Amino acid sequence: MIKVHHLNNSRSQRVLWLLEEIGLDYEIVPYRRDPKTLLAPASLKNIHPLGKSPVIDDQGRIMAETGAIVDYLVTRYGPGLAPAPGSELHWRYITWLHYAEGSVMPPLLLKLVLTKMGPLGWPALGFVNRQIALHLDFLESQLAASDWFTSDAFSAADIMLSFALEVGRARGGLGARPRLEDFLQRAQQRPGYRRALDRGGRYDF
Repeated sequence: MIKVHHLNNSRSQRVLWLLEEIGLDYEIVPYRRDPKTLLAPASLKNIHPLGKSPVIDDQGRIMAETGAIVDYLVTRYGPGLAPAPGSELHWRYITWLHYAEGSVMPPLLLKLVLTKMGPLGWPALGFVNRQIALHLDFLESQLAASDWFTSDAFSAADIMLSFALEVGRARGGLGARPRLEDFLQRAQQRPGYRRALDRGGRYDF
């Protein structure tokens, strides 16, 4: 059985959701953030040297990095959550899978850090907010032709992107972008999403 080393209020919620969508049995090993620093506990370093979450243990195979974990789980256990390998849709899917962490999450994370810095961070916030708006406008435009980001079929890439959009909504809102709001509402209504919340606990930003 797959073990998920799950930190509250973290990216690992997406791994639970994916496992629910696939229908795999899994065990949650829970960790709690320090209430003052909001950092992961040092005990996570016993699982992976970086002490970050998510980390999965699949019969002794330890994997970190959300995108890599999602790619691994879909390839091995849930091919229905990705287009056929080699197809044009598959390359679109791969792009979205990595865009979520590689492009849209960095400015969102930077905004959190700058905000916590108070007045010292204010000079850079304008630039960061413009970058976030650029990405949100881009994402809004990509939903004009299909219900989900890869196609009209839900995929693991939508799970990856949903977290970034939830963060974006919590840290300034999605603005007048009705497609993104509709996307999040539909994603959060999926039974797999609800089951993952029941097992992993609710999270906020």
